Amino acid sequence: MSTPGAPLPPRSSLDRGSRSATTVPEMEMLRRRVWLQHGVVSLHVEDITDPWLRQAVQNEAVRRWGPRQQEKTHGR
Repeated sequence: MSTPGAPLPPRSSLDRGSRSATTVPEMEMLRRRVWLQHGVVSLHVEDITDPWLRQAVQNEAVRRWGPRQQEKTHGR
């Protein structure tokens, strides 16, 4: 608890939970900036509507970085 009117403590990258999650518009802005400045594409796999292209992107990601750790959902 802090005194009313007291300055906020300094922010640190080690301080977990003091910042809210990144919003969808913020993520889109970050994706745009990294594309324009660095030529890096950041796509949400579920946003790719073409099944063939989505599978190709997933295959390349698995080839490069290995399979994702997901919950086992047998029978969906």
